[in-house]
Amino acid sequence: MSEAPRRERKRAIARRHIADTAARLFGERGFENVAVSEVARAADVAEQTVYNHFRTKERLVTDRGDEIEDHLCRLIRDRGEALTPAAAIRDYVLDYVDSIRTTPDDVWRGELAHLAAQSPTVRRLTLEILAHQARAMAAAISESGQVAPGTARLQGIALAGVYQIMIEEAGTRTRDGQSQAQIADDLRPLISSLLDELDRWFGGAHPRPRTPPPR
Repeated sequence: MSEAPRRERKRAIARRHIADTAARLFGERGFENVAVSEVARAADVAEQTVYNHFRTKERLVTDRGDEIEDHLCRLIRDRGEALTPAAAIRDYVLDYVDSIRTTPDDVWRGELAHLAAQSPTVRRLTLEILAHQARAMAAAISESGQVAPGTARLQGIALAGVYQIMIEEAGTRTRDGQSQAQIADDLRPLISSLLDELDRWFGGAHPRPRTPPPR
């Protein structure tokens, strides 16, 4: 392995360690009650190292949302002609739901969904993430399809709405004491159904290529 990939791998590991450490502290004490300096001490790194990876305390919570947005937009842009945007992201979103059951409990309670159900600050951040996600997916839809700008915008809002429902349901259920396995079991059919409904709607807004009948 060359030096550059090795450095990137070490940086990714350090970043994940800091984020997981922050999540554990946020889950134990609440987002507002934890300082960046405390995250640094618990992660056994300098405070400046935390800021080198995450520009602000809020980024410790929202950074994962940026990764998800980038992946969703890439799936939409790269989809085949026969796929609607909803169908293109379906497997990825359902895999995310499934991952709830395997996320360490102490990390899960400090991630976006649970924190948004408890903290007004994180709730506001979540709404900002969703608004940005809707705009980004609308742009990806416009770039990759032949739908009117208004339709692309509406589709982006609808897809972000699925993510919002997932976050709100997961956070509320966690706060109310439901197990992660039960949350995943309950959310999977709900999110699957919503994406299937959007797939049908998007297909009507942008008809898919039809295979000619055999002669």
